[in-house]
This record gives sequence, C-alpha cells and structure tokens, in this order.
Amino acid sequence: MNTRNLLKPTILAALCTSLSLNATEAQPDPDNLNGYILTKTDILATEKAKTLNPMYEIWSKALRTRSNTIVDVISPNSDTNPENVKRAERVFGQHEWNFLTAMAAPEYTYTRFIKAIGKFPAFCGDYTDNRDADAICQKSIVTAFAHFAQETGGHISPDNTSDNPTQLEEWQQALVHVREMGWSEGEKGYTTGCGQDDWQNRRWPCAANQGYFGRGAKQLSYHFNYGAFSEVMFDGDATVLLNDPAQVADSWLNLASAVWFFLTPQAPKPAMLHVIDRTWQPSATELAAGIGYGFGTTINIINGGIECGAQNQDKGQPVNRISYWQGLSDHYQIIKQADEENTCWQQTPFGSLNLSNAEDVLYTNWEGDWQYYADRPGGFSFECKLVGYQTAYSALVTGDYEKCVTNFYQSHVNWPTVRIVDQITDPVEPPTNDTEWTANKVYVANTLVTYLEQQYKAKWWTQGDTPSEGGPWSLVSDTPPTVPPTEPVPPTIPPTEPVPPIEPPTEPVPPTGIAQWDVTTVYYGGDQASYNNIVYTAKWWTKGSKPDTSNEWKQ
Repeated sequence: MNTRNLLKPTILAALCTSLSLNATEAQPDPDNLNGYILTKTDILATEKAKTLNPMYEIWSKALRTRSNTIVDVISPNSDTNPENVKRAERVFGQHEWNFLTAMAAPEYTYTRFIKAIGKFPAFCGDYTDNRDADAICQKSIVTAFAHFAQETGGHISPDNTSDNPTQLEEWQQALVHVREMGWSEGEKGYTTGCGQDDWQNRRWPCAANQGYFGRGAKQLSYHFNYGAFSEVMFDGDATVLLNDPAQVADSWLNLASAVWFFLTPQAPKPAMLHVIDRTWQPSATELAAGIGYGFGTTINIINGGIECGAQNQDKGQPVNRISYWQGLSDHYQIIKQADEENTCWQQTPFGSLNLSNAEDVLYTNWEGDWQYYADRPGGFSFECKLVGYQTAYSALVTGDYEKCVTNFYQSHVNWPTVRIVDQITDPVEPPTNDTEWTANKVYVANTLVTYLEQQYKAKWWTQGDTPSEGGPWSLVSDTPPTVPPTEPVPPTIPPTEPVPPIEPPTEPVPPTGIAQWDVTTVYYGGDQASYNNIVYTAKWWTKGSKPDTSNEWKQ
C-alpha cells in the first residue's frame, strides 16, 4: 500500500516557531483594564503554523460527519445510501451480520449498523492512492467485531450446549450486551468527578440523576466521553447525551459510538482506522517500543495499560481478543502482511511511553503555552501548544484553538484575559508626551517618554520597566524633539444669532431585572444579559464573548 509523505515533526517545529512568533500581536483591551485582545487573523495563522503536518487534516477529515437527517433515511440496499454505506453492504451484507450476531441483543440491528457507518464518511471510504478500499473496509469491520466479541460478547464455549445449543464459536457471539452488566437505567453509575469545578465539568456538565456507565458496542463510559461523543453527533451540543445517555444503548448510537472510537486518535495513540489502512506511520520511538502495524496495536489503543506488555502475555482479555481476531480473519481470509503482529505482549503500552519530548510524535490536544516571551505583554505567549494528554481543547475540532487561547473553559490557572476581535483599530487618543521616564509612574500604550537622551513609545501598559529597545518600549528617536513656542490664538467671536440648545441623547434603558452584559462575568447556559438594550440568553458556558457577535448567545 502507498502511504502519504508527511513533513517531519522536527522541520515542523522550526516552521511553527518562526510563524507563531510573528503571528501573535496582543494589545491592551479597551473594554477591560487588565485584559488583552488578539485578532482572529492572528489566531488562525498561529493555529495553521502549528498544524502543518498533513496528518492533522487526515485526522480531521476522518471525523467529519453527515447530517442526522441524511443518516435517518439510510436503509439496507437503498439506492440513496451514501457510497461508503454501499461499500459496507457489498463487503459485509445482512447475511454476514446475521452470521456474527445470532446471540446479539435486539437493540443491535443491521440497519443501525449501516446508519452508524453512514454518519462517518471515512469509515469504508475511498482512497485516491490505489489502496484497496473494499479490502480495508472488510478488515475494519472484522477488526471491530473481534473487539465487540471481547467487549460485549457471550464468551460461551461451543461445548456448553445447554447455553449455546447451536455451538457458535465465541467469535460469533458479539454484541450480546447493550448495557454494562450490573447496571440499568435510573442508576447513577460512573459519576466520578461529576459536579466538580473543573474544565471537564464546564465543557461536559453531568446531568442530575443520570449514570454514565458502559453502553453500546464499545461500552462508552464516563461523562467526558458521553459529552465528547454528543458534540460529534449533535453539531457541537454536549448536553444531548449528557442529559439522555440511554440513547447510546437504545438507538443507532449504540454502534455509532464504536465507529467514532474507531476513527478518533487519542494522543499520542493513532486512530484504529489509520493503523489498519496504514496511513499512520509509527515513529522511531514507537517502533523501539515494539509498536507497529497489526491487530496487536489496536489492542494497545483500546486497553494497552491492562492487556499489553510481557506481564500480560497469558492474561484472559488479550488472549480472548487475539483468538477472536484469528477466528474471524481466518473465516474472512483477511490477508496479514509480513510486518503485522496479532499480539501486543511485546509492546510497551502507549500510556507507559514517555513521549513528552519525542520530536517524531504528533499530538492532538491544545494546552496553554507558558513559555516566556520578553517582547509580549507580561511575558505571556498568548498561544497554545500541542500536548500528549487530554485537555479541554482538541486540535481536530474547529474553533478549539481560539477557545484555548481565550481560556474558554478556565483550564489555565492565572492565564491572561484574552478576547478575540476581527481587527484592532488605532487608539482614538493621541500619544501623550512626558518630559522624563519615572520608575513608579504608570504608562499606557502610545505614551512617549524620554530616557537617557532618547525617546521611547510604550507598546502597552507598563510600570517600572526601564525604557530600552524591546519589551514594552520601542525606540522612537535618539534625540527627543524640541517643542517650538506657539503663537497665542485669538479668541473666537461667538455668533450673534442665538443657537438653540441641543437635547442630549438619552441612554437606552435595559429591560427591567436583566443586568447589563459584562466582559469579565462568567455566564452559564440559560443565563440572561442585556446588551445594547437587547436581552440575550447564553447557550452554554461563556465569558468575554459579545452577545451580538458570538454564537454562544441567542436573542
């Protein structure tokens, strides 16, 4: 198979540093004494510089979805089905589904299976580089069923004819469970962390009296996974499944959650699809840890900390998974290439690798960059960096970089207050002149001072910073200008005709009981604020975004 040539991360690092240094131009916020503003153009340029590697576009494309309106009308053998659904039907039709789901719970159906595939065009999608899309589609489905057989399977021996009268192989016993054993709707399971004042709850707030125990083919668990999955399925709205997690058991989402997991990289783990179709290229660090191509790496992605490594070679879970994969791949005659391994006992679990400083590993989450920049206000970077652990902000989600820079979910402690604007206009007030710089005096942007026979202009608010080239000051001239004496201006003679008085404009009166919007106030979903005499309602958690221009508010 051909793979795409990707830029080396070491080259990317140099490019990103060069571009981002020029892209970030923070200015004092005229609406907030202690805040700063950046332009959207700067934000987008910096984000682009940090994600030049083609893999970022590949990952993002793999997570693109179709409208649920389109998905809802998908049905077996329909002429209007999307092309990737037609491919799935061609390589894995209703007959194959029945063959592997004789024990399955009734909530899992073939129609729901192809709807789940239809939601994600990249699953069983096309390739433009001569890769066999049909073969990759079949291998992806068979790989998924090997994991289904472990996660939600019956695990009944063919010799146990009382419980398995038709003597199905264990790899034919997938999708038996739709909810985690021991849990039922109405129970508040897996609510660890719910209600805490942290970024996870600000982005994915738990609903009262709901449980986030395992549901669906992949047994989706915990509120932050339900919230993230809900955002993908419902146009960025995390609350749909947080408020009604039972949908992950009782609708086609029970299989869509597994397809979503299959396509989603979990930095620094690659997406399972890109291991199977070989778009992913293991780094030198990963190869040294025994991590390469094959079914074994998909085990490492799912549950490497418990099932991979030499200490787990004979453990039940990985032994089962490998057995199910071998049975399925033999039955469907899946070709195993020479460099593929079915096992992961020879691999270091991803979670045990120290990849923090690995230059050949790509990350998918944004975190505040605390590097000190002497030429920026307060030394702050006003940028975010890519990290190898989960944060509130994903490099694969449009708009998340801007949210990271503005600290939208308050995840960066002591981060400066930042607001994004379309453009920064010049100050209305002209620069003021000062005869001599004084250490204890406050200077605002564009103030001119003299120091050691040189003239400097303040770039932003400063106090106590000795004028010099760089930092908060810029050199204007080596010699301060002399101000010539001015001639007295004769007084203006008023007109003889009386001028009628001008009525002062009346300030708009905000609606009774609704407070004016404030740039520093945190608003939660449902909170109301008045702006320009119009009442706006917050859709979700927001801070600093003007109601008349932000999609975080509605009238």
